[in-house]
Amino acid sequence: MLKLENLSKHFGGVRAVDDLSIEVNRGEVFGLIGPNGSGKSTTVNLICGVYTPTAGSIRLLGNEISGLTPNRRLVAGVARTFQNIRLFDDMPVWKNLWVAQNSTEDANKHNLLRRWFGGAGSDRDEIDALLEFSGLGGRGGELAGSLAFGEQRRLELARAVAAKPQLLLLDEPAAGMNLDEIKDLAKRIKGLREQGMSIILVEHIMELVMGVTDRIAVLNFGGKIAEGTPDEIQKNSVVQEAYLGKPQDVA
Repeated sequence: MLKLENLSKHFGGVRAVDDLSIEVNRGEVFGLIGPNGSGKSTTVNLICGVYTPTAGSIRLLGNEISGLTPNRRLVAGVARTFQNIRLFDDMPVWKNLWVAQNSTEDANKHNLLRRWFGGAGSDRDEIDALLEFSGLGGRGGELAGSLAFGEQRRLELARAVAAKPQLLLLDEPAAGMNLDEIKDLAKRIKGLREQGMSIILVEHIMELVMGVTDRIAVLNFGGKIAEGTPDEIQKNSVVQEAYLGKPQDVA
């Protein structure tokens, strides 16, 4: 689905991302973790087109997308959520979804969304299905800014899904959530994976990462220091020292 090859982004003398290579498979949840400042958000911004790479390649389904603007990458199949919620607060909930739903004119992507949500037909059917997916059924007419924090998080996820992405980037989607909301988010992520969506998850909450990902890459100082299954990452001594913490000796 996605291949980053020798990807770098330098800001003056700061190597925010440095010679990073990863591959994300179709229908896989791929975790991206690491300490603050390790390059996770910069990597997401490179994939989405917010930043232009200093060097390296970004390929989506075999096609080079490094030169595409963010809106063209959305059309190509890359959507994201934000660490800081960016809804249209003064618009109704349904219209937040409608804007994202109509951000592309690709009929094949509409067919993707209908397949994910049980064959919904019209645009309104799709919006209704997305409202149910986000736990906001019957609340489409309320202003997005009036929703509780956890509800806004769910709407942000549903809005990204409404853009019919092939690849969904989740940038700390659990930030500010309580335990029950995080468990609910995990179910939604697993549900999207079961429907064949490819997902990159950037997150600090390790219970969520270890519970939903198929593979994880660990970044530190802009480079990849480890990659593997959740179990392999938890047992990796380099990762423990750099990020997860060393097991404590028992007296």
